[in-house]
Amino acid sequence: MMKYKNNLDGISADMLKGFFVDWPNPPSPQTHVTLLRNSSKVIVAIDEDANQVIGFITTISDGVLSAYIPFLEVLPEYKNKGIGKELVKRMLEELEDIYMVDLCCDDDLVPYYERFGMHRSNGMLVRNYSMQSGVSGK
Repeated sequence: MMKYKNNLDGISADMLKGFFVDWPNPPSPQTHVTLLRNSSKVIVAIDEDANQVIGFITTISDGVLSAYIPFLEVLPEYKNKGIGKELVKRMLEELEDIYMVDLCCDDDLVPYYERFGMHRSNGMLVRNYSMQSGVSGK
């Protein structure tokens, strides 16, 4: 049975295995919990039968005018089942009173987000790959 939650009650690091596929230096499940807790908003999809988080989306926001969606992920074995679509839909509903909701994505994902009424935009970014795991190498 699948369940969506907009809080982290009952969510532990043990329930967050398998995310950040193909990242050369992925965050640990414990760092993942911290990332979720420190987000302004979070929605998780849970496979209750497996007691596993199978997808999540996060937002960082000032709570007034702007919000940024840094993460949307669904475990590989649960992709193409509408879970990501449902996570985005629910998050955009939670953010409907915010003036601007931004996210960055690869070009091949632009059509996916356009289905939610989002528009292509330019963006600039910096990637500090030595910090990709969330743990300082210093």
